[in-house]
Amino acid sequence: MIRYALECRDCEAGFEGWFASSDAFETQRDRHLITCPNCGGADVRKQIMAPSVRPSEKSGASDPERVFGKLAAKARQHIAENYDYVGDGFAEEARSMYYGERDHRPIWGETTAQEREALQEEGVPAAPLPPAFVPPRQDDKSKLN
Repeated sequence: MIRYALECRDCEAGFEGWFASSDAFETQRDRHLITCPNCGGADVRKQIMAPSVRPSEKSGASDPERVFGKLAAKARQHIAENYDYVGDGFAEEARSMYYGERDHRPIWGETTAQEREALQEEGVPAAPLPPAFVPPRQDDKSKLN
């Protein structure tokens, strides 16, 4: 996996993204699948980054699985605190925001394969969350006080 520091050209917000390869980043960017977590814009570019240097064995560095686990936990927490869960209404919500029928806001939820394909064909910016980043859902909001 490659971690890139990214920048939104629309609002100039900086954020990070993980990609299987440089080609994977280019493909996703060209298909407008990478969007800014701040404004939702899809005009994203890589920032200049220093190379990552691996620490020596003596440094007590964490193994990759533990590091990824911490990253995933932070991502889950960020999504849970900052994104609205819209359940199986994700496609409808994303489409409504894309066409200006609703205000833009960060959302997450579920779609069917057909809905994902339709969103992609329409150019609606949406991407699946990696399973490790999906926060626990609170489907039954009647239990919350």
